[in-house]
Amino acid sequence: MSGSRDTSQRRLRISELVRQHGSVQVASLAELFGVSVQTVRKDLRYLAERGVMARAYGGAIDSSVVGGPAAEPAYEVKRSERLDAKRRIGRLAATLIKAGDTIAIDSGTTAIQLAEALPNIQVTVVTNDFGVLTALTPKNNVDIVMLGGELRRKNMAFYGGMTVDAIDALHVDVVFLGVDGFDLERGITTHYEPEAMLNRKMIEAARKVVAITDSSKFGRICLHRIMPVADLDTLITDSGAPEDVREASRQLGFELLLA
Repeated sequence: MSGSRDTSQRRLRISELVRQHGSVQVASLAELFGVSVQTVRKDLRYLAERGVMARAYGGAIDSSVVGGPAAEPAYEVKRSERLDAKRRIGRLAATLIKAGDTIAIDSGTTAIQLAEALPNIQVTVVTNDFGVLTALTPKNNVDIVMLGGELRRKNMAFYGGMTVDAIDALHVDVVFLGVDGFDLERGITTHYEPEAMLNRKMIEAARKVVAITDSSKFGRICLHRIMPVADLDTLITDSGAPEDVREASRQLGFELLLA
């Protein structure tokens, strides 16, 4: 068999494996095909460029599973999914906020529940989320700083250069971060690259980082990385949090609050 045929057969087999398992690891592929790690990386890069899969740290993930159009549920679906858990998480998160605080609330359906639960006290809220804005508008003691930019209707939030520039000038006490994917190895991730960029800026601007997520997001990996789990100060989730996440909070030293 010629070298190029060999290569294309191997790449075809890798793409099949990714589709079957959702993800693959570089080291195990190298062993399986008897080629170098560098060769596997080259294969993955080739497949990623053709949209067959998304690259992640140390492996590859099927682009139909992660980061592709099918990976992000519709806004209305997100809003109604696991609503009870999101409400409890939002209410618990709201108890961390005290009068005089300046907080940033990231976009997302759990973030909207936090905004709903926030008492009408003298706080300043920085957000890029239309739903958060709507929930806070009737609370006349809450000062709202809306980060402008381009509206992404898929999740009703604003993104882009203007949004990032606006947060650049601000300092906040706490950022409450919504989560699309939470994996101990690959960190906190999201479907949408401009969101990851904005979230990283919010983290830079904040003294404390609090992730708010229901337990369905654990073990899920999206294409764009926001931060490693070790950099979290607090994680607020529901009682479905798996044991490895509970153990990680002890090992890595972040606070774990179960709603």
